[in-house]
Amino acid sequence: MKMVKCVVWDLDDTLWHGTLSAGDELVPRDDVVDLVKTLDARGILQSVASKNNHDDAMRVLEGLGLAEYFLYPQINWNSKSSSVAAIREKLNIGIDTIMFVDDQPFERDEVAFAHPEVETVDSAQLHTVLSMPRLNPKVVTEDASRRRLMYLEDQARHEAELDHRGPADEFLGGLGMIFTISRAKDDDLLRLEELTERTNQLNSTGIQYSYEQLDELMRDPDHDLWVCELTDRYGSYGKIGMALVEKRDDRWTINLLLMSCRTVSKGVGTVLLSFLLQRAADHGKRLFARFRRTDRNRQMLVTYQLANFRVVSQEGSDHLYENDLALRQGYPEYIKVEIDA
Repeated sequence: MKMVKCVVWDLDDTLWHGTLSAGDELVPRDDVVDLVKTLDARGILQSVASKNNHDDAMRVLEGLGLAEYFLYPQINWNSKSSSVAAIREKLNIGIDTIMFVDDQPFERDEVAFAHPEVETVDSAQLHTVLSMPRLNPKVVTEDASRRRLMYLEDQARHEAELDHRGPADEFLGGLGMIFTISRAKDDDLLRLEELTERTNQLNSTGIQYSYEQLDELMRDPDHDLWVCELTDRYGSYGKIGMALVEKRDDRWTINLLLMSCRTVSKGVGTVLLSFLLQRAADHGKRLFARFRRTDRNRQMLVTYQLANFRVVSQEGSDHLYENDLALRQGYPEYIKVEIDA
């Protein structure tokens, strides 16, 4: 079961009773304000796909105290399926992690036809939403509780980047990015479990690890479990990556490497891998990496190949790569890397 990352709301007769464009008196549905805030507290993002005048609808949402909870709202006269697609692209999440809520069967069917992976919900069933398993994470980590705020910070970065006139490296250098790599600690494990469940594109194997498995691996002297965090002048991206390294005699094997897709545009995607390459070279070890092909992680395969990993064995979708450590890329100049080993 894949957890929902974003709930997309219709407005008229869904979030509120009445039709805005008809001049109706608009009354919020029972408990909908608390529902939106509860989903937000669980780390579930939310947005809007509504056929309405944008400015009028936003004024109503602001009056309800809800406007800030909706990221990249699509309030226009386009099809709901195109609005859902736009939201997915803006948030950079899988279409199969979106849930769409609407009172109109036609709109739900139109979205389901265009995006069969999207779960659609009749707004008449709003009273069941909070109990739906896909909207109930086992735990809510600190990063999850800040997820919307981190997206807002990222939006501010993006707007600043659009306003910047000059080379991209110059803008990145002005962000004051600090990339911290450290050994995982007890209070990191819930977030690392969440990362293995939620990260699909930049994930070298797609294998999910439970809290208990990660706890055992963290304490095993034959494994290193690394976690990384990124901050800049806009705030913290949170814990955005991890690596699991198995150590056997003169061989180290990266059994899992993953990075949050939110950080790709900041040029930090290879920092953790560069650290592992340098550490293996410093310790005189041969470095291998496991890769399991999924329908989403081709970008991670390219990352390994560009870092000079070469395949040494293959069985089905499972590959074993080795890096001869002859070529090692340094860290980008615009990022300060701090190591807590």
